[in-house]
Amino acid sequence: MGYITDRKRAVGLGSAHSGTMHHWHMIISSVALVGLVPLFVFTFGQAVGLPYDEAVAYYARPFPAIVAALTFLVGFIHFRNGVQTLIEDYVHGFARKALIIAMICLSYTAAAAGVFAVARIAL
Repeated sequence: MGYITDRKRAVGLGSAHSGTMHHWHMIISSVALVGLVPLFVFTFGQAVGLPYDEAVAYYARPFPAIVAALTFLVGFIHFRNGVQTLIEDYVHGFARKALIIAMICLSYTAAAAGVFAVARIAL
């Protein structure tokens, strides 16, 4: 029976030194979303129910297009950070790495698709 001190058990299990930066990124994206989501709802709400041609003309204006694109980008970056934290806390082994990679690919693909859709309408 080996006697191991508490310090010896903790060696190698320390901090990854990225928690504070990750926390600040989540706070910054949360604050950005606090402003962007109401603007998005306001601008999107005006376009709901419009005929296709009028909706395209509405999103051809810079303000609604920029608000929609920024909401997609910041929203999916915030999603990526949050889900990554969730996976890191509750999944272990190879599944952790595979899920993080899949989630990062999914979030960036969805953000790119949203920005592309807005750019396609706006331009």
